[in-house]
Amino acid sequence: MAIETPNYPDHAGLGPLDSRMVDPERLSWTPTRFEGVDMKILMEDKETGLMTALFRWEPGAVLPFHEHVEIEQTYMLEGRLEDEQGSIGPGEYAWRPTGSRHVARAPDGALMLSIFHKPNQFLDASD
Repeated sequence: MAIETPNYPDHAGLGPLDSRMVDPERLSWTPTRFEGVDMKILMEDKETGLMTALFRWEPGAVLPFHEHVEIEQTYMLEGRLEDEQGSIGPGEYAWRPTGSRHVARAPDGALMLSIFHKPNQFLDASD
């Protein structure tokens, strides 16, 4: 099966149509390549790029200039996420259309649930 919760042993032996229950507390935070941004992958399809993940941003963390290759959705649990178009805080939701571009910041830190149909394309000088 291409869709999984990486490193989640309780799913071993489940049938293809069985529900996958995930306790995020049992997953480890994994650093991303961006300083101060960690994630827990709740569901991932490596073949298509579909992913649902929790993201934890340290105060002052920045996600550099990037494009949303497909629609991206974010529900804020804690903190604030902002860009040049505005900001969202706890209990608020934003979705970004295919092709939208921005730099995202969390001045005071943040915890969010995000859903990606395909991975972001980063447009900074290191890519």
